Amino acid sequence: MEKTKVIVGLGSCGIAAGAFKTYQKLEALKTADKLDFELGKTSCIGMCFREPLVEIIDATGSYIYGNVDEKRALEIIEKHVVKQEPVKEYVVKTALFDTVDNKFFDDQVKIALRHCGMIDPESIEDYESQLGYASIRKIAKEKISYEDVIQCILDSGLRGRGGGGFSTGMKWRFARNNKSDEKFIICNADEGDPGAFMDRSLLEGDPHAVLEGMIIGAYAIGATDGVIYCRAEYPLAIKRLNIAIDQAREKAYLGKNILGIKDFNFDIHIKEGAGAFVCGEETALIASVEGERGMPRKRPPFPAESGLWRKPTNINNVETFANIPWIIYNGAAAYSKYGTEKSKGTKVFALAGKINHSGLVEVPMGITIRDIIFKLGGGIPNGKKFKAVQLGGPSGGCIPEFLADTIVDYDSVNATGAIMGSGGMVVMDETTCMVDIAKFFLNFTQEESCGKCTFCRIGTKRMLEILNRITEGKGEESDIAKLEELAVQIKDNSLCGLGQTAPNPVLTTLKYFRDEYEAHIFAKKCPAKACKALLTYEIIEDKCTGCTICAVKCPVKAITGEKKKVHFIHQEMCIKCGDCYARCKFDAISLQ
Repeated sequence: MEKTKVIVGLGSCGIAAGAFKTYQKLEALKTADKLDFELGKTSCIGMCFREPLVEIIDATGSYIYGNVDEKRALEIIEKHVVKQEPVKEYVVKTALFDTVDNKFFDDQVKIALRHCGMIDPESIEDYESQLGYASIRKIAKEKISYEDVIQCILDSGLRGRGGGGFSTGMKWRFARNNKSDEKFIICNADEGDPGAFMDRSLLEGDPHAVLEGMIIGAYAIGATDGVIYCRAEYPLAIKRLNIAIDQAREKAYLGKNILGIKDFNFDIHIKEGAGAFVCGEETALIASVEGERGMPRKRPPFPAESGLWRKPTNINNVETFANIPWIIYNGAAAYSKYGTEKSKGTKVFALAGKINHSGLVEVPMGITIRDIIFKLGGGIPNGKKFKAVQLGGPSGGCIPEFLADTIVDYDSVNATGAIMGSGGMVVMDETTCMVDIAKFFLNFTQEESCGKCTFCRIGTKRMLEILNRITEGKGEESDIAKLEELAVQIKDNSLCGLGQTAPNPVLTTLKYFRDEYEAHIFAKKCPAKACKALLTYEIIEDKCTGCTICAVKCPVKAITGEKKKVHFIHQEMCIKCGDCYARCKFDAISLQ
């Protein structure tokens, strides 16, 4: 009989939640009590809202426990491992009985994330045991031509998962058709969207899948060298990538004449980026790899013709490469059976914001936004109403509740004014001010502008100044028209995708939430009661007991009144800090 396995999720989200302390506790228990179980580690399974996560695999099956701190770890070991009595109230996923969080996985189809949380990401043997590197071995054994590899990817319908959604097979064919003695393939892991963590989780949880995808891509286009461009803020991802690259070299998946394929010489190295959002644009990324400042270049020529070091170069993102081995092994038809007519396969989304189940999900194209948020995401916390979702990161747009039945595919999402992007999905509730959220994302893109072109550098700054005025109660009647005029100019005249899409959050909020802009400008009120400068705190006479707590705690002494008598807020002195509102035990302060 095999030993019971106890596996701890040690991705960045788990470690931040205390998983490493849990791992150390389990290690100490195993040693001190001489317990006979096998202790291992994996990465994130996407259930970030339940971290730290511990999986126990015994003779009866698999049990994943959630929120496992050191105290809970002790209880689980004593009951489950020692007494063979699973602690059902802590189990968040198992096939043996129903759990409160089983629905999180019900509609998921895991292809890109197929190994995340299932293997030890630092073990090539674990990866190989799950058909890892079987696809490149299949190519070598069956002598599959590069034309057939490219055709398989074309037939699968895989589109780039980095945001643009261009056909992956077409990109590979363009790069292949450009003759050169040297070609490059680059993995874009410069994940910069606020609220996005898909690439990081994939690199931490299944680095070999990305390497294998790059190796297959290199074979298809004839590349000689590969670069993984990863932001330095992802130290765990970089550590595991370096381990994976060394292991792949030792097993001859990288190097000279790979797996006996004549003249197939290919190696990979990592380039750490400084975390500039603009380097998500491929020509800016290339400039950064070359040691220059990350600034976009005019196209044409496109990278497939003249990219890194002016050689033909193919660039795909992490998720795109992670899909490749699965497609080659299982066939194009197995992949294209998922999705819609023009958007095949699955898509990974990072759920963040005002949502119960924050984490990583992989769903088939064609699922509705509503199902992602309310079935997988568990809906909105604290009984609040769903208001909108920001899809596509800072370059995306806000999709309102009444469009929540929009299906997830490139064309349908684009029709709303948003974009698919790399997969960031930031959920908002009724307390979110849409003018303020537009300001937040525009502030991000304005700060990340490389400054090369005037429309992006200056235009976004002017738009941000207008939004600041509006949220401070200083908006003017002409501001909405100015925002729309500036947005069109920036979209039409910016050099790269960052500038061309930067106005999207403003344009979509103006399209769907214009009434909120008008309330800020004309009524000097924030309907969501989120913009500090537009708030007014007042005492409700019928509820005030004169307890004095608000007056005592007011930092500027703006509240006066005798004990056991109704108090008064002096509006000219109030700094709108909200401390009185938060502290009042009798709901005697209104927020207008």
